[in-house]
Amino acid sequence: MLRVVRQQGTVTAAAEALHLTPSAVSHHLRELARELKVPLLEPHGRRVRLTPAGRLLIEHADALLARWEEAQAELESYRAGMTGPLRIAGFTTAISGLIAPAAGWLRHSHPGLLVQVRECDTEQSMDLLVAGEVDLAVVEPIEGGPPPDDARFEQSPLLEEPYVMLVPGGHRLAGAVSVRLEDAAAEDWIVADADTCDHAQRVRMLCAAAGFSPRIVHAATHWSAVWSLVGNGLGVSLIPRLAEGPAGQAVARVPVAGENMPTRRILSCMRRGSRRNPLISLGIGALEEAVRHHQSLDDWPRSAA
Repeated sequence: MLRVVRQQGTVTAAAEALHLTPSAVSHHLRELARELKVPLLEPHGRRVRLTPAGRLLIEHADALLARWEEAQAELESYRAGMTGPLRIAGFTTAISGLIAPAAGWLRHSHPGLLVQVRECDTEQSMDLLVAGEVDLAVVEPIEGGPPPDDARFEQSPLLEEPYVMLVPGGHRLAGAVSVRLEDAAAEDWIVADADTCDHAQRVRMLCAAAGFSPRIVHAATHWSAVWSLVGNGLGVSLIPRLAEGPAGQAVARVPVAGENMPTRRILSCMRRGSRRNPLISLGIGALEEAVRHHQSLDDWPRSAA
């Protein structure tokens, strides 16, 4: 509970994440402080924060929990056969491009393994890992997210995903082997809505590095909407290679080349100490197989031109 309070900033938010009442969380934390004979929380504006004693306790708790995950992984290896559940969380394009194919392969190769998939953004995936509600997550680095050496998690690179230019089917760039961002400097641009992800900011930064400011005309909430807008000739977009759109749209995905080919880093993430759990190892292996499959496709960019 103390770890979740630190992460959420209020007892109320922590209680919601833990599916408990605020009074129950407050009671347990008061009892913990009384038992340890040190204050663990202190007011900080409208929120609460850990006292130095609370932070020290968390450091030890992280180490203990990592050892507990290792113990569970060791015990799991003695189980006969592979049974579930294996709970995997990830953001939208990670599910469509990596998690869903991986879950499908596991279903056929290990019929006794129950794979449960949950769509959520990276921040929520981390919260679910901390709360023990998922076992494995596919995430991307985010501002304010946990650093690589965070004691709670083990984060490993899974994929350097390239961005590709999405253009209407009859566009002058549609048949190109590759394009540079500056080739579309005079085009109308379409981006994902700023309230759903940082796509618009990323497009602006990448275009600025290429020497121009994009004329952003349309914003959409989902990749399928971006896809439809491009397919109807309303502009071009820069999309992650894993993003998919509705069938039947007249669009072309063109690899982006250049000295600084735009990419997005995708990570696997689990609670520290749990990697040796055979079910999680199976999940990681299936995700890596999905990565290899995508990288073998003809329209996957190989290198900067």
